[in-house]
Amino acid sequence: MNPSQALKVRGMVVEECHLPGLGVALTLDHTKNEATEDGVSDLVCFVSGLLLGTNAKVRTWFGTFIRNGQQRKRETSSSVLWQMRRQLLLELMGILPTVRSTRIVEEADVEMEPNVSVYSGLKEEHVVKASALLRLYCALMGIAGLKPTEEEAEQLLQLMTSRPPATPAGVRFVSLSFCMLLAFSTLVSTPEQEQLMVVWLSWMIKEEAYFESTSGVSASFGEMLLLVAMYFHSNQLSAIIDLVCSTLGMKIVIKPSSLSRMKTIFTQEIFTEQVVTAHAVRVPVTSNLSANITGFLPIHCIYQLLRSRSFTKHKVSIKDWIYRQLCETSTPLHPQLLPLIDVYINSILTPASKSNPEATNQPVTEQEILSIFQGVIGGDNIRLNQRFSITAQLLVLYYILSYEEALLANTKTLAAMQRKPKSYSSSLMDQIPIKFLIRQAQGLQQELGGLHSALLRLLATNYPHLCIVDDWICEEEITGTDALLRRMLLTNNAKNHSPKQLQEAFSAVPVSHTQVMQILEHLTLLSASELIPYAEVLTSNMNQLLNSGVPRRILQTVNKLWMVLNTVMPRRLWVMTVNALQPSIKFVRQQKYTQNDLMIDPLIVLRCDQRVHRCPPLMDITLHMLNGYLLASKAYLSAHLKETAEQDRPSQNNTIGLVGQTDGPEVTREELKNALLAAQDSAAVQILLEICLPTEEEKAKGVNPDSLLRNVQSVITTSASNKGMEEGEDNLLCNLREVQCLICCLLHQMYIADPNIAKLVHFQGYPCELLPLTVAGIPSMHICLDFIPELIAQPELEKQIFAIQLLSHLCIQYALPKSLSVARLAVNVMGTLLTVLTQAKRYAFFMPTLPSLVSFCRAFPPLYEDIMSLLIQIGQVCASDVATQTRDIDPIITRLQQIKEKPSGWSGICKEPSYKNGSGDTGSTDPDVQLCHCIESTIIEIINMSVSGI
Repeated sequence: MNPSQALKVRGMVVEECHLPGLGVALTLDHTKNEATEDGVSDLVCFVSGLLLGTNAKVRTWFGTFIRNGQQRKRETSSSVLWQMRRQLLLELMGILPTVRSTRIVEEADVEMEPNVSVYSGLKEEHVVKASALLRLYCALMGIAGLKPTEEEAEQLLQLMTSRPPATPAGVRFVSLSFCMLLAFSTLVSTPEQEQLMVVWLSWMIKEEAYFESTSGVSASFGEMLLLVAMYFHSNQLSAIIDLVCSTLGMKIVIKPSSLSRMKTIFTQEIFTEQVVTAHAVRVPVTSNLSANITGFLPIHCIYQLLRSRSFTKHKVSIKDWIYRQLCETSTPLHPQLLPLIDVYINSILTPASKSNPEATNQPVTEQEILSIFQGVIGGDNIRLNQRFSITAQLLVLYYILSYEEALLANTKTLAAMQRKPKSYSSSLMDQIPIKFLIRQAQGLQQELGGLHSALLRLLATNYPHLCIVDDWICEEEITGTDALLRRMLLTNNAKNHSPKQLQEAFSAVPVSHTQVMQILEHLTLLSASELIPYAEVLTSNMNQLLNSGVPRRILQTVNKLWMVLNTVMPRRLWVMTVNALQPSIKFVRQQKYTQNDLMIDPLIVLRCDQRVHRCPPLMDITLHMLNGYLLASKAYLSAHLKETAEQDRPSQNNTIGLVGQTDGPEVTREELKNALLAAQDSAAVQILLEICLPTEEEKAKGVNPDSLLRNVQSVITTSASNKGMEEGEDNLLCNLREVQCLICCLLHQMYIADPNIAKLVHFQGYPCELLPLTVAGIPSMHICLDFIPELIAQPELEKQIFAIQLLSHLCIQYALPKSLSVARLAVNVMGTLLTVLTQAKRYAFFMPTLPSLVSFCRAFPPLYEDIMSLLIQIGQVCASDVATQTRDIDPIITRLQQIKEKPSGWSGICKEPSYKNGSGDTGSTDPDVQLCHCIESTIIEIINMSVSGI
């Protein structure tokens, strides 16, 4: 024999999965020769590796060896299995202490019977070995099917109920012992053993706080004990089984019926439900709770108690504990925090039972919430003044938004129970820097898990004005590589500029622009959070920038800084800006609007100083705020409708009488809200379109609100001369044109977001001079083709005229098959109206619509014959109504009468210079005569267009 080769042979045995007895025998020999006392023996390591390793084949092979060895009628002392069990038992007995510890609970000694032996005071050097032995016996019994003898069971119970020292290894040992008791309750077979187990469990409860404070381990066995008690009370036996398996680190089969006795002990003797709730509140919160702290923590216990509604059932307040735990959080985020907040909110709003609607938890107070954000609200030195971590602030923000959403979602249920939980005030929400916190969370997505996405979902629902796409794009630009390069250029001089210096520079703007420009340029190098102290000075001085002579560069820089600030403090910034841009009227005190005022009436934003309408950088800011407040108003009204829906129901039902249609008033309220929002949006669009019109002063200067395309074409056609180029640039680059472009961009977004706004605005109508601008400047105007047939069918003549004029521009811009079909419909409608309109209405209808026929022919040549036929019909009808003497004098009437018999004559008429130049007009005041002249001009233009096209 060569003992040095024993371990190699054992390795071959395991690799081939043959001769398990040989492997065990070699290990026993090696263990005897090794003779280790304190450390884990080779036998324990070998068998544990076989049963708890990752090789399922080896596990099954050795488990079969154990089962087959037990099937023999009598296991002799010569068998390898018997020797292995004996050796393990000797090792177990070798670490069992017989001296009582100094920390034995004296109360327990009085209750215990004299014949119960207590092993306690497990030595510190034996704790790791004891834990390894416990896991090994768990694997032997749970995986390999080992049936312990009475002696083995007795010694195992003595080891499990021993008291280890207060060390991390001791905490681990107690957790393993407790889980082994749950997994193999058959080890407790006599009343004496059961009493020993109850005494040991009582010792666990009383010593848990000492162990946690001494060992320094946050996840102590006390939380596991409390969690198991809660699972027993809620009859979640499968959760207990999962807990046991995860703690032991092995998957073993545990029958739920085997836990019945333990359940009785826990629920009736050790942990009644009232004791559980009272004890849970006294458990200290976990300091700096994060995902790095593993194991079973107090938060798991509180979560289960909240789910089972134990706190409300026994009238135990848990609000303070949850608040303290939220304050004691750090990254990476612990996965149990969000479910804890959700179930806590549910326990606030939903009573534990219908019979007792007041059995709910208390919400976190507004003062406690504000204290969390202390330092962030002030703005100055944000990082230095923050008392709580960003994780705590984000969790409290998640709590507030989730609470408000759940409150609105459960309005009907709460009203049915005659409960009205208090909502958080709007003043509180105004003081919380929501956008700043969301931006911080965006940079910590990996550490915050699903918190960032959950906050975005809540933000999109409750605060859509903080989720504008343009803002996200702007933030990407601000936080990109360009921002890092600008930070490299940041000098000490830029950092030293104070808000007071900026105010002094603004005061000197009428005299000199240099200083304010220099400070503003330096401020562009600062980050968004560093700009917060300058926000009030920037906004309060915007009115000064409307004076003549302010350089465009200053305006653009202010716009740039405003957009950066908008990424961190949008709501507060908007209020300050709206108040700063109010028109300054002498002897009239300006009203200071609040956030609530602007959400109720977003059109306040447009009641600014009229000079803003011709200042593109500030108009860009105004449009941004208008879009935000329109979205905020929608969310505000929807929330208000839900909040007040059930309050008015009794009075509404009384007004209905005996009909019983209780849903009728709700539908009416919803319709009224939608009508209000539609009127609000359309009013905003109409005001913006009115801003696009040139003022009388601009008209005097020759500014023409023509279409974008026409201006571009004018530049191209006049590019031959410098003078022509200059005129074209003036048209394209004036302030009015830039404002028109900004407004068209916003209208495009609004039309895309809600096409019904476009329909409503065009059914209301607006000046036809703006049609070239809107059709060319708003890409989404093509959606008007869907409702133009309906607009033409309206009985009002003004709407029919507007529809045909709009269609003419759309056909030029979008020469599509759909446009062709709608244009053909318009021509047919014009032919029909010719037969029903009176003389006065015929003149009023056809004079503004005849030029549209030229556009139809230009866009769709196939309509040429139909349009020419329509023009001839109009001319003939007009000629028949003209007085005889006028008909004899005016040669045009004669030609129109003869056109039906001599259509070829029109080609000659078109070539006559007198008609090309319009000299055929006799200056008659007769409407039919004027209409006839207009018809002739239209025909000539169509023919010339078709000839030039060929």
